[in-house]
Amino acid sequence: MKRVDGGVGRRSLTISADDFGLSEAVNEGIERAFRDGVLQAASLMVAAPAAADAVRIARANPGLLVGLHLVVIEGPAVLPPAEIPDLVDAAGQFPSHQLGLGVAYFFRPRVRRQLAAEIRAQFDAFAATGLPLDHANAHKHMHLHPTVGAMMLRIGREFGLRHIRVPAEPPAVMAACGTQVRLGDRLLYRWTGLLRRQARRAGVATNDACFGLGWSGHMTAGRVERLLRLLPAGQNEIYFHPAARRDPTIERLMPDYEHEAELATLLDPAVGEAVRHWRNEEVPQPPDSQPP
Repeated sequence: MKRVDGGVGRRSLTISADDFGLSEAVNEGIERAFRDGVLQAASLMVAAPAAADAVRIARANPGLLVGLHLVVIEGPAVLPPAEIPDLVDAAGQFPSHQLGLGVAYFFRPRVRRQLAAEIRAQFDAFAATGLPLDHANAHKHMHLHPTVGAMMLRIGREFGLRHIRVPAEPPAVMAACGTQVRLGDRLLYRWTGLLRRQARRAGVATNDACFGLGWSGHMTAGRVERLLRLLPAGQNEIYFHPAARRDPTIERLMPDYEHEAELATLLDPAVGEAVRHWRNEEVPQPPDSQPP
């Protein structure tokens, strides 16, 4: 399956999953959603506990578009702690405090050097799988940090990176879906314009709109069908967090997410029919949602 980019007067939709490799339950959910549902792409955490199992599944399903899910917060690093002591703890885990990491990544040259080394190591680990690199994005959308985004693009280009996700969820579309749009949502949408400009300068393609932020972990069939009626022209992405069952890793990291319900959405025949209908329709006239 090839990625088809939307352009002027055109539209496309990629349905993706994050956290490939996080656990075998997540991997099983992604495989089932690809084989029997509407899932097209998945983003691989190369240092996660079940990464090897994820690579095995990707090789067995060559139509699945696989990219790098860069981890620079709340997850395992590729490099040993001795090489990146300012980034991770003794167990090689990035911390969860987003503000503290953001400040360090921006202001501390020593930390930035270690960050660049780790980002390169993650791209290198992905390349070592032999899988084609379809895209890249970051865990917790940390590539919205200007330092992380710039490094991901610069280093990724050396590994053939051609497409990244910009997590720009148009407030007008979400409001039309009946969701309360807060000031923070509007500010985040505007902030994504920086990453989009960085990507353009690097010659890397992006989506126009991305959905799954406001309903993260709770993408029901009803919500997806409602969203499909309002998707704008251009290249759209809807991302999910499916899993075949609950497990200790999911309970620890995402206790409130409904992974099994999101898998059920991806497998729902009504959702499949709605996706096929959307792709066969003429371009609609959606709410104003020009990318920032």
